[in-house]
Amino acid sequence: MLTGALAALSLSLGTASADTVPAEFGTDYHDPVTAAPAVSTPHTHSCSVTVAEAQFKDFTPYTGTYTPPTGCGTPGRWSKVVLRMDGSVKGRQFDRLGYVDIGGVQVFRTSTPEPSQDGINWSVEKDVTEYEKTLSSAQPVDMLIGNVVNDTYTGVLDVKVTLTFYAPGGGHTSSAPDQVIPLSDGDSVTTGASLTTPRNSERILAEVYATGSGGGCEEFWYSAVTPSASYSCQGGDKGPYREVQVSIDGRVAGIASPYPNVWTGGWSPYLWSVIPSPNTFDVRPLEFDLTPFAGLLNDGRPHTVDVSVVGLPAGQTGWSAPTNILVWQDAHKSVVTGAVTSYKQADPAVSNTYTDGSLRHLVTEGEDRLTVSGYLDTSHGRVTTTVERTVTTAIDHQWTPDENTDDQTGTWTDHQAVITNGHASRTNRTYTLDGRSTIDSADRLRVIMSVGDHALLDATRIDDTYQGDATFTLGVPREDRHAVATTSERYLLRAPGTCYDHTLATEQGVLTKDVRGC
Repeated sequence: MLTGALAALSLSLGTASADTVPAEFGTDYHDPVTAAPAVSTPHTHSCSVTVAEAQFKDFTPYTGTYTPPTGCGTPGRWSKVVLRMDGSVKGRQFDRLGYVDIGGVQVFRTSTPEPSQDGINWSVEKDVTEYEKTLSSAQPVDMLIGNVVNDTYTGVLDVKVTLTFYAPGGGHTSSAPDQVIPLSDGDSVTTGASLTTPRNSERILAEVYATGSGGGCEEFWYSAVTPSASYSCQGGDKGPYREVQVSIDGRVAGIASPYPNVWTGGWSPYLWSVIPSPNTFDVRPLEFDLTPFAGLLNDGRPHTVDVSVVGLPAGQTGWSAPTNILVWQDAHKSVVTGAVTSYKQADPAVSNTYTDGSLRHLVTEGEDRLTVSGYLDTSHGRVTTTVERTVTTAIDHQWTPDENTDDQTGTWTDHQAVITNGHASRTNRTYTLDGRSTIDSADRLRVIMSVGDHALLDATRIDDTYQGDATFTLGVPREDRHAVATTSERYLLRAPGTCYDHTLATEQGVLTKDVRGC
């Protein structure tokens, strides 16, 4: 959704002059920032409620109760709802993955920045209007950012989550679903979930917050190799190919390319000390349009939904995929009937070509396609929906036997067309990653990296591109690393009548550039 792509940090920014940039990282640096636009809000009366406030030191979740606000219009009919998380941490700590569930619905998934010794503050906002029906009544709250605090890792994550509700202005035109049905809790992968949808469902989406994480090889799944290749991160027969699938009653109903998240400890922590990789603090869920299956799901019986990660070796962990089902109902008909009329799906076509030698080389190419059509006899006539989706992977990975040189490029595409009674809506996404890592004779690790998140959503074009170059000494105390880094991000959005262009740059943890175009 466009609102998910527009979620952003809400921070006041300053820009340093060149003479204030230190020769290397010190004990303090600029708070995290991103070039993405802030969530736009209407000029109407607003009310805020605190959803959670906690200090995360271990893996004990915060639990509480959410109560809708009063004085901001009828619950469930707000013009916009914005979630904001404010956080602070100091000392030493890894990046940590977290979530917020309200009424069992995962409304927010996040990863944290790694702190400076002196400490950092950060904030992130997300448009959560799509969950307004869940938020219209009192609900239990479950939040967790799993953390480890000891004599070495001293950073306690101090966070507060609020929701701000904006009263309607003029007519209420929300396109939020009528129901959001959670299929899993917290960090789990959805397997064998039972789903019973309302019998008058006329549009059904699944959103899956799929992330490879946990510090193991699946956090860097795009680097996994085939069993025949010699490398520290082993994968299965498909090597680094990963694809997220949603199945209904054992039949594949949706496919997607996972986004290659790079958390703030990935590759080199100094790459992300101020500017995170795109989507790090607001993890965007993968979306699957299941509307062609609505006629089947509307039969009043429970159906089994599974979410799986193609390419993940059997029995191996490392992925989280909590799932919500979003349902829009026919307001004038209690039962909507229909059927699947056409279905084309085959196993993903994946090839891996490995060359051994003084420079080891693995080339991976993969593709999968799914086309499914179905109809519904609604109160406003017969509606036929066809979903066409194609995902591709292209990865080129080269490394020396000691892995002191490790270079990788990857491109993933995820193209979808949803055709409803002849009208097509298209979502074309492309993800890119180019990382080059070297360790020299003085144990200096240098990483040069670029990450891109590109999308064409009908007539809206979004290009979010990060670039960084960081070097530090391995195996020494933090104060002896002599770390240096230059990083930048440009977020460009163009749509009919709209332009947003924002560029940030840093050196040694100092914000040196903050320029807005258009």
